[in-house]
Amino acid sequence: MGKPDADDPGLPDLPPEWGRIVVPDNASGLEAEAEQVRRELRLSPPTRAAALPLLALLVAMVTTLAGLTAAIWAQSPRSAVSAPTPTTDTPPADLIGQAVPAFDLVDEGQPVPLRGLLPAVIVLADACACPAELTSTAAVAPPGVTVIAVNADPAVRVSPPTAPTTVRTLDDPAGGLRAFLRLPPRTGVITALLVDHAGTVLKVVPEIRSTADYEPELARLTG
Repeated sequence: MGKPDADDPGLPDLPPEWGRIVVPDNASGLEAEAEQVRRELRLSPPTRAAALPLLALLVAMVTTLAGLTAAIWAQSPRSAVSAPTPTTDTPPADLIGQAVPAFDLVDEGQPVPLRGLLPAVIVLADACACPAELTSTAAVAPPGVTVIAVNADPAVRVSPPTAPTTVRTLDDPAGGLRAFLRLPPRTGVITALLVDHAGTVLKVVPEIRSTADYEPELARLTG
């Protein structure tokens, strides 16, 4: 036991506990031993020496993924935040001297050409139930000038101001006048637009506080 065979004197002495060593002529003769070794390797838990490199590899992978995520996030376009459209109490200066477009206003569903009512003081009352301001405007308007209340409160329609001046309460469902003035409606505020007989804008009053805001231009409406 443990001694080399007589026909193979070139092998060195081997430990006796290994038993008789037989070298097969064909490698397939070692298949059973190889399968046993593979099975034992699968069942054997990883040693501490093998776990440390695996842990280092895991940490490196996590660090790399975190770096890639940060780089992609930094390069991705941010959603643009829409800035609110600024509002202003000052009408565009370029409106003065311009011709008012040929709007059609509406009277109980029937179109009313704006140019057929000129000269006029057009009061946009869509954000204010302000019968007092409308009455004051009608009181100071000279004869021949039409006072037009656009999108007025129903109370104003039922009881229109009494004055020698012609007063019309009309609607502008398309919002053409507001778009032309570029002045959005504001709660409790009425806006006035003075237009002469030729359709030319003489004055825009974003917020009527008193008739003194536009009385100097009233006399020019019929001139």
